[in-house]
Amino acid sequence: MPSIPNTPAAITQASSGVMTLSGSWTARNLGRINRQLDTLLLRHAHDETILQLDGQQIQKIDTVGAWILQARLKKLRDSGVKIKLLSWPASHQKLLDNVSEVPVAPATDVIKPPSLLERLGKTAVTNIQEQLALLSFIGQISVTLLSVLRHPRRWRGRTILHNIQVAGFEALPIVGVTAFLLGIVVAYQGADQLKHYGANIFVVELVGYSMLREFAPLITAIIIAGRSGSAYAAQIGTMVVTEEIDAMQTIGIVPIDLLVIPKLLALMVALPLLTVFADLIGVFGGMVMASSQLGVGFHEFLERFASEIPLKTLLLGVGKSAVFALVIAIIGCYQGFRTEGNADSVGRQTTRSVVQAIFTVIVLDAVFSVIFNLLDL
Repeated sequence: MPSIPNTPAAITQASSGVMTLSGSWTARNLGRINRQLDTLLLRHAHDETILQLDGQQIQKIDTVGAWILQARLKKLRDSGVKIKLLSWPASHQKLLDNVSEVPVAPATDVIKPPSLLERLGKTAVTNIQEQLALLSFIGQISVTLLSVLRHPRRWRGRTILHNIQVAGFEALPIVGVTAFLLGIVVAYQGADQLKHYGANIFVVELVGYSMLREFAPLITAIIIAGRSGSAYAAQIGTMVVTEEIDAMQTIGIVPIDLLVIPKLLALMVALPLLTVFADLIGVFGGMVMASSQLGVGFHEFLERFASEIPLKTLLLGVGKSAVFALVIAIIGCYQGFRTEGNADSVGRQTTRSVVQAIFTVIVLDAVFSVIFNLLDL
């Protein structure tokens, strides 16, 4: 049986207006027929309302060729042109009919960008849901903490001590260096102004009140938020990704009891102690600068410091640091539990924990300043 020649697909228009299709209308032989087909069909559509196609000379046609032809004919039919097929072999006609029955997927609508009002609404709803979830988490911590206090055997002493070491003792170097430099900066900035008025001795009050009341608690809390708060979020987030949290719940261990309460109690012990350490180092830095720039010796500095700086100044700073520790631990652990099942989410939630903790600490510090001013403290 002789093989059918594999000639490229072609389309010609006779003088009578009939278009003749010839050659092999297959995927390998269509060539440039697409552009030629569009040109001839569209030109004919402007001239006539009936288009006649003679398919007797088509040697072969496959699904691709039939689909391409039917797609062009459908456009013409939609524009009002009538199509008439002349002398088409039965097999070609059947393939053409089958292709025409395949539904064409509708074009997807262009998604319009959300309006400003819609974006504000979505942001507001997301923030409200976030705050409600945080409030629920605080409630779970409160219930678990009360249960632990009623049953002393549930206290995890070793875990608490380990967290105190990690969050407190190991943070001493960076807190000490930062507080020392901050004390030097405070004394140095006030030195020039105090010299003008001959009030060199008042550098004691400047350093004492600023370090004990504001700078030491605030800078220590910021350092711990970036150091320990991020570590809490990363640790718990990694356990969520590796499904260790699910394993704990399966064997009956409450994750908050094991992971949150020890960190919370440890940080509430470590951060006030770090604040006292920052007070001492910061005041010492101020003493060094006062001695070198203002001629106020160490003995004179300490003598005035003891007589002019009341104990409540130290206690207010330490009290604020305990609240800061509570906030840092809760936010760090909360963001850790919000981690989804991938590594990218761990980094994202860790970043959120640091940002939210530092922002909340600064806001709380401002609130404390207003409250202390109203209470004349």
